[in-house]
Amino acid sequence: MKKLIISMLFVFGFSTTAFAQKHPPRPPAPPHPSKSEMYNKKASELAKKYNTEKKLILNHPLATKKMKQSQLRALNEKYAAEKKLLRATK
Repeated sequence: MKKLIISMLFVFGFSTTAFAQKHPPRPPAPPHPSKSEMYNKKASELAKKYNTEKKLILNHPLATKKMKQSQLRALNEKYAAEKKLLRATK
Protein backbone atom coordinates (compact mmCIF):
# COMPACT_ATOMS: atom_id res chain seq x y z
CA MET A 1 0.00 0.00 0.00
CA LYS A 2 2.84 2.37 0.88
CA LYS A 3 4.61 1.59 -2.40
CA LEU A 4 1.39 2.33 -4.30
CA ILE A 5 0.96 5.71 -2.61
CA ILE A 6 4.62 6.61 -3.13
CA SER A 7 4.52 5.62 -6.79
CA MET A 8 1.26 7.57 -7.29
CA LEU A 9 2.84 10.69 -5.75
CA PHE A 10 5.94 10.14 -7.89
CA VAL A 11 3.88 9.92 -11.10
CA PHE A 12 1.73 12.88 -10.09
CA GLY A 13 4.86 14.95 -9.42
CA PHE A 14 6.27 14.18 -12.86
CA SER A 15 2.99 14.96 -14.59
CA THR A 16 2.69 18.38 -12.92
CA THR A 17 6.30 19.18 -13.81
CA ALA A 18 5.69 18.25 -17.44
CA PHE A 19 2.48 20.33 -17.50
CA ALA A 20 4.31 23.35 -16.11
CA GLN A 21 6.97 23.03 -18.81
CA LYS A 22 4.37 22.94 -21.60
CA HIS A 23 2.72 26.20 -20.58
CA PRO A 24 5.15 29.08 -20.06
CA PRO A 25 4.04 31.92 -17.81
CA ARG A 26 2.04 34.73 -19.39
CA PRO A 27 3.76 38.02 -20.18
CA PRO A 28 2.79 40.91 -17.92
CA ALA A 29 -0.28 42.89 -18.93
CA PRO A 30 0.35 46.16 -20.77
CA PRO A 31 0.07 49.28 -18.64
CA HIS A 32 -3.24 51.10 -18.60
CA PRO A 33 -3.34 54.42 -20.43
CA SER A 34 -3.44 57.51 -18.28
CA LYS A 35 -6.54 59.67 -18.04
CA SER A 36 -5.04 62.40 -20.21
CA GLU A 37 -4.06 59.85 -22.87
CA MET A 38 -7.60 58.48 -22.88
CA TYR A 39 -9.02 62.01 -23.13
CA ASN A 40 -6.69 62.93 -26.00
CA LYS A 41 -7.52 59.75 -27.89
CA LYS A 42 -11.28 60.26 -27.48
CA ALA A 43 -10.99 63.94 -28.46
CA SER A 44 -9.07 63.11 -31.63
CA GLU A 45 -11.59 60.38 -32.54
CA LEU A 46 -14.42 62.87 -32.01
CA ALA A 47 -12.72 65.51 -34.15
CA LYS A 48 -12.02 62.98 -36.90
CA LYS A 49 -15.66 61.85 -36.86
CA TYR A 50 -16.84 65.47 -36.98
CA ASN A 51 -14.60 66.32 -39.92
CA THR A 52 -15.67 63.29 -41.95
CA GLU A 53 -19.36 64.03 -41.36
CA LYS A 54 -18.81 67.70 -42.25
CA LYS A 55 -17.03 66.71 -45.46
CA LEU A 56 -19.87 64.35 -46.38
CA ILE A 57 -22.45 67.10 -45.83
CA LEU A 58 -20.54 69.71 -47.83
CA ASN A 59 -19.79 67.38 -50.75
CA HIS A 60 -23.32 66.02 -51.08
CA PRO A 61 -24.39 66.56 -54.72
CA LEU A 62 -28.17 66.83 -54.20
CA ALA A 63 -28.39 68.94 -51.04
CA THR A 64 -29.26 72.60 -51.40
CA LYS A 65 -27.35 75.37 -49.66
CA LYS A 66 -30.07 75.75 -47.00
CA MET A 67 -30.14 72.01 -46.35
CA LYS A 68 -26.39 71.96 -45.94
CA GLN A 69 -26.50 74.92 -43.55
CA SER A 70 -29.17 73.32 -41.37
CA GLN A 71 -27.32 70.00 -41.33
CA LEU A 72 -24.07 71.75 -40.42
CA ARG A 73 -25.81 73.68 -37.65
CA ALA A 74 -27.20 70.41 -36.23
CA LEU A 75 -23.78 68.77 -36.57
CA ASN A 76 -22.11 71.67 -34.74
CA GLU A 77 -24.64 71.44 -31.90
CA LYS A 78 -24.13 67.70 -31.65
CA TYR A 79 -20.35 68.11 -31.68
CA ALA A 80 -20.50 70.82 -29.00
CA ALA A 81 -22.65 68.61 -26.77
CA GLU A 82 -20.31 65.62 -27.18
CA LYS A 83 -17.26 67.80 -26.56
CA LYS A 84 -18.89 69.20 -23.41
CA LEU A 85 -19.67 65.66 -22.22
CA LEU A 86 -16.08 64.59 -22.92
CA ARG A 87 -14.75 67.57 -20.94
CA ALA A 88 -17.10 66.73 -18.04
CA THR A 89 -15.66 63.20 -17.81
CA LYS A 90 -12.12 64.56 -17.79
